[in-house]
Amino acid sequence: MRPWKHFKTITIHRFLVLKGCFRMGLYWQGLTHDLSKYAPVEFWTGARYYQGSRSPNAAEREDKGYSEAWMHHKGRNRHHYEYWTDMDPVSRTYQAVPMPRRYLAEMVADRLAACKVYEGDRYDTGSPLRYLLRSREKDLMHPQTRRELEFLLTMIRDQGEERTLEHIRRQVLKGAPFPWER
Repeated sequence: MRPWKHFKTITIHRFLVLKGCFRMGLYWQGLTHDLSKYAPVEFWTGARYYQGSRSPNAAEREDKGYSEAWMHHKGRNRHHYEYWTDMDPVSRTYQAVPMPRRYLAEMVADRLAACKVYEGDRYDTGSPLRYLLRSREKDLMHPQTRRELEFLLTMIRDQGEERTLEHIRRQVLKGAPFPWER
């Protein structure tokens, strides 16, 4: 059990997301980001499976075959694409739906912060995009959400964080079309 280290990790993560959200004008989202990580089901699991270099939810999943902490977390935090699934009335199966832009923006800040926290000195502006491209999650997102996220993470890699967050604030959150929508 490493409760103090886990507490520091999630608090640093939240602070980095807060800074990113504030830079995009998402003040309330920055203040309330990931508060569920302090709930007992998430916090104590995180302390038990803490490693410092990756999410404790992955370790819990490897140990138990599922992550109760993750299921709690994704159902309460709209910046996760998994939150945005619903029953399709035609196919009668659960399908991903497009994420609203304000939560897409928070997801960008979340991914930046997670890569910075878990990669430490190895972090570079291409880290969030590399993580997305090597994961299976890109196949589970709604195609529109994936395309928008990949565009913004590519922009971070190529043009930097400052310019991208400013673009999100001035364009994306104002409803301006993405390049392929023009």
